[in-house]
Amino acid sequence: MKSEGPKPIGGLDLPAELGAKLARLCGELRQMARVVVAYSGGVDSAFLAYVAAQTLGGDSLAITGVSPSLAHAELNAAGELAAWLQIPHRVLPIGELDDPDYAANGPDRCYHCKRHLFAALALVARLEGYRCVLDGNNADDLSDNRPGRRAGAEAGVRSPLIDHGFTKAEIRAVSRAAGLPTADKPSSPCLASRFPTGVPVTEPALAAVEKAEQALHALGIADGRVRYHGDLARLELPRESWILVTQEPARGTLLAALRRCGFKHVTLDLRYFHES
Repeated sequence: MKSEGPKPIGGLDLPAELGAKLARLCGELRQMARVVVAYSGGVDSAFLAYVAAQTLGGDSLAITGVSPSLAHAELNAAGELAAWLQIPHRVLPIGELDDPDYAANGPDRCYHCKRHLFAALALVARLEGYRCVLDGNNADDLSDNRPGRRAGAEAGVRSPLIDHGFTKAEIRAVSRAAGLPTADKPSSPCLASRFPTGVPVTEPALAAVEKAEQALHALGIADGRVRYHGDLARLELPRESWILVTQEPARGTLLAALRRCGFKHVTLDLRYFHES
């Protein structure tokens, strides 16, 4: 984010069809007048926040729901990006860990998380005169099982990227044209996604996972996961990182770091990261 801000929407060089789709999205946002954007700082929500800021200026508000399941690095990055996008940004504690249905980590954990998030955002919108709460779900999400979308529908949250047919590839293309640093950002699900279904999510366990993944980042491994299995950490890493973590001194450094996080055993998943 070396420039003073993103390129204005009016100056983007886009294929005609994609440009027309973006214009329709901007038109709908103008009709909404004042919006709250559920904003994580990922590819989709950053793109929507950018369009909202460009279209509505101070009548758009980006809100990031905060809990122990959000890594501190992601929260800091979201705040810096919001400032660069020149959109008002607010951090809002959500407290979903206090909900036994969330903490139990059943198949519907994401539903309970989003239920708390959208309830908090809807309250802000109602008290402060925002007409709509928006999320960054895109057209590709329709093919996935997304329990959080049910929570959004129940709370009256709108998904304009779905309504206008924006795919992830199109969102990345417009983001690239606008100079958004998220254009090629890999997905970064919350820390609770590192827990197998049925394994309770607790604040100490989330902190252990976050610190363990920080140890990976310190070795230069930006794209990998530490899966939580009690006192065992299962590493899912890209192919190119395997040599690094199995040779000294990196192996010993990483092992010591993960043991300081409370893991007694560390194993390397024989599948590469993202390999099905």
